[in-house]
Amino acid sequence: MQTGNETAGGGAAVMHPEDIIRVDAVTKVFRQGELEVHALRGVNFDLHLGEFAALAGPSGCGKTTLLNLMGALDTPTSGTVTIDGTDITRLNRGDAADFRLAHVGFIFQAYNLVPVLTAYENAEFTLLLRGVPAEKRRTVVEPLLARVGLADMMDRKPHELSGGQQQRVAVVRALATGPKIVLADEPTANLDSVSSEALLDLMLELNDEFGTTFLFATHDHTVIERARRVVRMLDGRVHEDPGPQ
Repeated sequence: MQTGNETAGGGAAVMHPEDIIRVDAVTKVFRQGELEVHALRGVNFDLHLGEFAALAGPSGCGKTTLLNLMGALDTPTSGTVTIDGTDITRLNRGDAADFRLAHVGFIFQAYNLVPVLTAYENAEFTLLLRGVPAEKRRTVVEPLLARVGLADMMDRKPHELSGGQQQRVAVVRALATGPKIVLADEPTANLDSVSSEALLDLMLELNDEFGTTFLFATHDHTVIERARRVVRMLDGRVHEDPGPQ
């Protein structure tokens, strides 16, 4: 079952006022020599502002590929991805990077922290890239690090932090710019159950308090059980979707 806002004629529909992301008829084909791998096969998907949703499915179903397209980390073979009114598939590489920096926060499975930087320096990194002055960065980052329980660990390097603590730094980095959307690719995959629960509790609080839109690519049942909408993918297609809640 697949839901969407397609018109009667099957064409792309205008974005609903509540949509923050709209994916229209997206395909993605990877070429490996003469072999073509069809990672996505005509995906339609809408995400509303303020949702706490998950893309679920087995490895290889296309969920990470779809997440990367929605985050302007890659481009589709065909179809369009629109974020907050901007068709990001039309952006060149430089404009796509600027768009990501301004509009989207990322949380990765491997944390992607810079080893030589402290927790504070990693957390402020996206603000630094945006040219935000040092004092302004501090007024944003320090309260967020305190919020995630790292007030006393700001000067520690990643290797001095546990996996859960490193992922909390990554969450702060993703939230520091105040994005409307946070995309998280298997954010609990390297965490124990206690750390996973704590991280999800935190993100649910942020979703409720600030209205930040969260979308996870995951096969972790802990994440799936907490998500308020679960979009199930199979073989590069949306297999089941209850629609925006």
